[in-house]
Amino acid sequence: MTNYREICDQLRSLIHDVPYKVANLANASALLYSGMPDLNWAGFYLRDGESLVLGPFQGKPACIRIPLGRGVCGTAASENRTERVENVHLFPGHIACDGASNSEIVVPVRIGGRVAAVLDLDSPIIGRFSPEDQAGLEAFVSVLEEEMAEYWEDQ
Repeated sequence: MTNYREICDQLRSLIHDVPYKVANLANASALLYSGMPDLNWAGFYLRDGESLVLGPFQGKPACIRIPLGRGVCGTAASENRTERVENVHLFPGHIACDGASNSEIVVPVRIGGRVAAVLDLDSPIIGRFSPEDQAGLEAFVSVLEEEMAEYWEDQ
């Protein structure tokens, strides 16, 4: 089981007073990828108009651009809510960047009240992400939002 309190504390210590969006998101994805079992991808997609564009991540190469409303990431961004999918093969319009992925969770990152990015985690295990994981990852994203709000749009 992942200790989300510890991971959130580690994230805060890594990014506090560090005004570099890409570097902070890179460290955040590395922290999750190395600290959570059974992941095959952990990273961010950044909002660019009506699309999401690949940001810092850990794992295999990924899709570069995802339209809002498409796939798990685009749906989470357009509906401004976390999407926790037990079996991605049953999700309408799922975008398969890595055929080994079987479950996924996507958490919106909100800056100034709007979705500025999404955190995306994939696993080869069906049903990998629990309600506890969702709550922990939403807390993790809250740390990002709080620590990065003042300079997000400047970069």
